[in-house]
Amino acid sequence: MSAHCPQQGSPDGSSADVTDIDVTDSGDAPTASRWPHVLRLALFAAFLLTLFYLVAVQRVVDIDEVRHAIARSGPIAPLVYVAVSAVLATIFVPGPLLAAGSGVLFGPLLGTFVTLASTVTTATIAAFVGRRAGRDSARALIGTQWAERIDIQIQRRGLWAVVGQRFIPGISDALASYTFGAFGMPLWQMAIGAAIGSAPRAFVYTALGASISDLTSPLAYAAIATWCTMAIIGAFGAHRGYRSWRAGSRHS
Repeated sequence: MSAHCPQQGSPDGSSADVTDIDVTDSGDAPTASRWPHVLRLALFAAFLLTLFYLVAVQRVVDIDEVRHAIARSGPIAPLVYVAVSAVLATIFVPGPLLAAGSGVLFGPLLGTFVTLASTVTTATIAAFVGRRAGRDSARALIGTQWAERIDIQIQRRGLWAVVGQRFIPGISDALASYTFGAFGMPLWQMAIGAAIGSAPRAFVYTALGASISDLTSPLAYAAIATWCTMAIIGAFGAHRGYRSWRAGSRHS
């Protein structure tokens, strides 16, 4: 807010210069308005980390019991497994264990399709939750300019970013899906990207589960070879994608 000071005569009869006095609001208001967003994201992150610790570290979910219960569901077991596995994966039950269980129950062929369907469902659920829980707060914290840059990158490369993430070993798919959702990734990109990127991995872990009794079988060797190929492609793709993203950000 700017206040205009009227001219007043100086003691010597000359007029004083007109002076503009700037009165600005302190920067405390914008800072204060960020705290609800920071708190919301912190609580969401703490919730996810707690789930991860309980499920992935402490193993409070017994996968064998889950597998035996699904096996008793009869002809609809594949559909039940897709739904149950998708929910378990969103709370950080390790995907390789779920996929291996699919291979044990349904064999390498049907099991791969069951695993892939579950993976796509997990990606969609996690992205939806991440979008609802964190998108507005994330955009408020990073600012309009960065939010617009991210939107542009999502439009150009969002689908292939999801595909590429699936090829990189060691990254939790559920955590990545929550993050993609929080940054506004459309659900259709998550679903299609997960289907494309997870297909090789679905085969790998399902085939290993199906051949658990004979890890020297050709099926097991094919799964291991596929996994190694994925790791190489993933490392190369991540490096190239990062360079492309940096170049795009500089020219945005």
